[in-house]
Amino acid sequence: MTEYERWLRAELDDPDLTRELRSIRNRPDEINDRFYRNLAFGTGGLRGVIGAGTNRMNVYTVRKATQGLANYLKARGKDPSVAIAYDSRIKSDLFAKQAAAVLAANGVRVHIYPWLSPTPTLSWAVRYLKCDAGICVTASHNPAKYNGYKVYGPDGCQITLKMADDVLAEIDKLDIFRDVKRTDFEEAVRSGKVSTIKDEVIDRFLDEVMKQRVFTKPCAGLKVVYTPLNGTGRVCVTRILKMIGVGEVTVVPEQEFPDGNFPTCPFPNPEIREALQKGLELCEKVRPDLLLATDPDCDRCGIAVRQNGEYRLMTGNEVGVLLLDFIARARKEQGTLPEKPVAVTTIVSTDMATPVAEHYGIELRRVLTGFKYIGDQITELEQQGGADRYVFGFEESYGYLSGGYVRDKDAVDAGMLICQMAHYYREKGMTLVDAMEALYKQYGFYENELLNFGFEGEDGMIRMSGIMDALRKNPPAEIAGAKVAGWSDYQASSRRDGEKTSEISLPKSNVLEFRLANGGKVIVRPSGTEPKIKVYLSAKGADKKESLTEIGKLHKAVPALLGIEK
Repeated sequence: MTEYERWLRAELDDPDLTRELRSIRNRPDEINDRFYRNLAFGTGGLRGVIGAGTNRMNVYTVRKATQGLANYLKARGKDPSVAIAYDSRIKSDLFAKQAAAVLAANGVRVHIYPWLSPTPTLSWAVRYLKCDAGICVTASHNPAKYNGYKVYGPDGCQITLKMADDVLAEIDKLDIFRDVKRTDFEEAVRSGKVSTIKDEVIDRFLDEVMKQRVFTKPCAGLKVVYTPLNGTGRVCVTRILKMIGVGEVTVVPEQEFPDGNFPTCPFPNPEIREALQKGLELCEKVRPDLLLATDPDCDRCGIAVRQNGEYRLMTGNEVGVLLLDFIARARKEQGTLPEKPVAVTTIVSTDMATPVAEHYGIELRRVLTGFKYIGDQITELEQQGGADRYVFGFEESYGYLSGGYVRDKDAVDAGMLICQMAHYYREKGMTLVDAMEALYKQYGFYENELLNFGFEGEDGMIRMSGIMDALRKNPPAEIAGAKVAGWSDYQASSRRDGEKTSEISLPKSNVLEFRLANGGKVIVRPSGTEPKIKVYLSAKGADKKESLTEIGKLHKAVPALLGIEK
């Protein structure tokens, strides 16, 4: 209440915040939700609901975080520089310019994109312009009420845990009103303290994406419907599809141009069927081979494929396995698969990637959830002189990358590769669904499902913590009638199989994994970007029916496992 009253008395320069604060004067629950904590800052930067308060995304929380970043950079080197990009979300341009104004006032050189830009182009700019850090204002695929502030290191990866802790230590020293330096953004541009990133930077980015194409033959005859979901992908994706010779691209008109309200898809996430509904409706008229969708910051890519007159949505795991197989298969055919090739995926992504990688002699590395960990593997290979060994990386959450030119998932690259893959199989008389079915028959019927359980507000945070604590203290002996043969606690960095306990080499993370005697698996983790617990289910059966049956059993068992009602 003390902090609320302080904000209410302050002369805030965003009138939206003052109106909101006055509107909740007699609503203690609303006040508490906005002020019970500071918006968390970590390896993913900031992410939260747009609004007034210390637990909201607004110009004051953004400025404070940026002041902390400026202090961190200036303490570690002379003349630091930062690249900034932003997406189509509400207030993204304002937050980006305010971050630039704070950096400029602190003597940090700023390079800012003058238009909405995909997240991978920020990773590219940090590396191309040799910056010390990067900021991307985006909440990725979250609902419209969210915005976020991702911070990148000089390697183009999202920041490490160590850097996040060090920046947070600087942020925690600051008073949100008194201790932040800033100048006028337009004046900083005129004085040269802030410079706009030139078109040439994007041109070079697309040149690097083109270098990742698997073959040079144009994708003539391929018909694609594309939706950027009112985000940043339209320009880069349509350009790259034209560059690889896709025969016909139709953009979904209702979702073509930037709109942070996302009027036709309240959850602008290509994982969700509702987000693709307008695209699917257009497909019924255009009858393309493929529906391609990118999320608002254009780092995730989803697809639907025409099969027997209908359009089937393919999961992130399916597309990841398809791309891994396609890249390895095509490069092997062409003799361009490197010696000792490496692919990288995450602990929550499908186990099917393992036999596919083994088939091609590819070393498959599994890392924690978050594409920065895949980026770390690329950096490690580069430092060892083996950058060309990296052939592909993917997350089950629709993130893919086939080269080391950036260190984050890239839907521009993914869209290009998916179209090349669709064309490759089209010439063989197959769809991507046919290709996936062939892989199931070859490697086994792996089935995966993701469940989300939301927990809003302060009470929600407490409940999530309680669920994880209870699972650690009393791990289940069985799940859905299947014995738990082993389990891993990534926060304690320990793995237990029977009576044997071993260390996990990955960094500590709040993740629990339960391995079942029948080959199934259940992984539980709180989301790092939303107030929810995610539960990943995995099963393998003798055929698709059996694997779906096993997944169904696990699905029904999860609420009891978490100790919550259905």
